[in-house]
Amino acid sequence: MIYLGADHRGFRLKEEISKWLEENHYEFRDLGAKTYDKDDDYPDISIKVSEKAVAEGAKGILVCGSGAGASVIANKIKGAKAGLCTSEKQTKAARNDDDINILCLSADSVSVEDNIKIVSVFLATMFSSEERHIRRLNKIRDYELKIS
Repeated sequence: MIYLGADHRGFRLKEEISKWLEENHYEFRDLGAKTYDKDDDYPDISIKVSEKAVAEGAKGILVCGSGAGASVIANKIKGAKAGLCTSEKQTKAARNDDDINILCLSADSVSVEDNIKIVSVFLATMFSSEERHIRRLNKIRDYELKIS
């Protein structure tokens, strides 16, 4: 399952990603925004998508103007590993090395076509499970447990 969400600046891109996911037979759920609202706030959508993805062991895709805001708030959710990705190469490394479960995209700085390619790489790339990557992720998990 993939959970998808965007604020007003990411709304158009989210709609294009929804079409692509449907055409490629991915199971997904659009958590909003359901309609364009220039006054909506990215934290509301980002929290909803991130909590749902973490709770279900699923993946999430968030879109805002820069992608940074969605990434900042998503990473406040315990268990979320959100990454702002702006290229296919970066996305592959983020999944392979860091096992990101929430992909954050920039609607303003990256074209629709390139963002769709980034989504494709995010969904196709598996975590490497190399010892060094597991060790690093365990340090993050241990820190999360310490501060909770």
